[in-house]
Amino acid sequence: MSYHLAQINIARFRLPADDPANADFVNAIEAVNAAADAQAGFVWRLQGDGAGALDIQAYDDPNIVINMSVWESLDQLAAFAYRHNTHRKIMRRRREWFEEMAFYLALWWIEAGTTPTVEEGGRRIELIKERGPGPDAFTFKTPFPPPGGAKIAPVLDECA
Repeated sequence: MSYHLAQINIARFRLPADDPANADFVNAIEAVNAAADAQAGFVWRLQGDGAGALDIQAYDDPNIVINMSVWESLDQLAAFAYRHNTHRKIMRRRREWFEEMAFYLALWWIEAGTTPTVEEGGRRIELIKERGPGPDAFTFKTPFPPPGGAKIAPVLDECA
């Protein structure tokens, strides 16, 4: 059986999403998503009707936005998240738009060919919040291999 890596990350806007202060972020979503779609190892991403998934309200708080995607491997996701210039450029400015959150990211392995749900992603973040990283939900800093896989080295946050 082969596995792909699912990821969810959430963020809470400091101001409502449609506030002009968020325009640079909102306007960059299309380019960032196009870069992800073209990246080696990209499999799938959550999409709404508008810019990326901004119109998907997964939480009661309308200022919380969600991003989910599936990748062939942790290395391929990390290459995009931490080394792709289009993504790095916008992520370096994240503090301008988003509040700091203690738990905002979860990674987990899924069977290749399956698609994670928003609800599943939310549960994975909660698992990390409740128990810390583990095989069912982990982070770049504390990664776990796919079932039956070899140990994986941590990925350092190079976007900071």
